[in-house]
Amino acid sequence: MTALGARRGLAGLAWGVLGVLGILVANMLGLGLLPAAIVALVLSVGCALAISRLIRNPLEEAWHLLAGAVGGLMLGAVLAGSLALGFPRELRVTPQGLRTDYPSTTLSPTLYDAVRESAIQNALRGVWTRPSLAQNLLIPDRPR
Repeated sequence: MTALGARRGLAGLAWGVLGVLGILVANMLGLGLLPAAIVALVLSVGCALAISRLIRNPLEEAWHLLAGAVGGLMLGAVLAGSLALGFPRELRVTPQGLRTDYPSTTLSPTLYDAVRESAIQNALRGVWTRPSLAQNLLIPDRPR
């Protein structure tokens, strides 16, 4: 995603920033899959039209490549975080109360080990416990 953003220059920066904002808006509405997809589609068409009209020469200067790379990195980080936190959770009742385990132990052993030992998943572990914009952005289908 970073390379795609850099290739587009300033348009890549706008693409990344507006892409993350569009995902956040669609997730915050909490309408379900089909309405969220429609909202995302409308937002993406609007953003594409705005970018093409407002940014005429996206690669005019060298720093535009770096700006585009930042936009691609933002969108890629959201994608990677969503994938790392997108596996099922397991709810268990223990003597201490309700406990949530991520990832679920019902995953195949190979997949379970890969997800559990993922550096991205471990870095984002706090997103599960603290309500935040990051939680809404990365885990849109969590129980509310």
